[in-house]
Amino acid sequence: MRQRRTRLVAAVLALILIVVSVAAWRWWHNHPPYGPETLAIKSSLTFVGNEQAQAALGELGSAPLASGRDQLLLGRVSWQTLPKPLDGGYFALFLIDKRTNHKPEVFGVAAPQEAVGIGSAGIENRIAERYSWLRGAGDATFGDDEYRSNGNRLHVADGKASPLTFVALFPYVDEPDPELPMATAPVAMSDLLLALVYLGPDGQVYWAQRLQG
Repeated sequence: MRQRRTRLVAAVLALILIVVSVAAWRWWHNHPPYGPETLAIKSSLTFVGNEQAQAALGELGSAPLASGRDQLLLGRVSWQTLPKPLDGGYFALFLIDKRTNHKPEVFGVAAPQEAVGIGSAGIENRIAERYSWLRGAGDATFGDDEYRSNGNRLHVADGKASPLTFVALFPYVDEPDPELPMATAPVAMSDLLLALVYLGPDGQVYWAQRLQG
């Protein structure tokens, strides 16, 4: 009887150890290596013309071309040296029109392509699920089960890409098509949200920092 009880206690303790180990691993896996306050992030946004846009990007990038009533937005984001390398993780820089939760389609960036990319990723829907103020980070939804790409964001794979300079194009649309999820002109500075999100190598959403708006 005593031996049976000893085995039962040992089994319970082993189960508790497994549960605690899994919980500890999950905490470690999802715990950010550092917070946004460590980076002392600075940012600025300015509406510019074609010449100013290209001058800001210099030889490292090609600015989108605005015509007619299109608008160009020049953005700059900088951060201090990272305490640890990104190691497969990345920063996602989102520029969002808060009126529609849409993002621009076209960017010009003053950085090598291997350091900063332009696009979107389905895994970033997790950002919108976690942060209600970043709904525009995810796909656009139509009805109950239809999802569409909602513009683009900047994917920063190299922490040494600071300071990061970019130009976003907001094409003028007289009557925006609700079926076409992309940010368009006319847009005011007060309509815009700029945010930096840190994601881990397995898509963990470590943190999101509102920079503008």
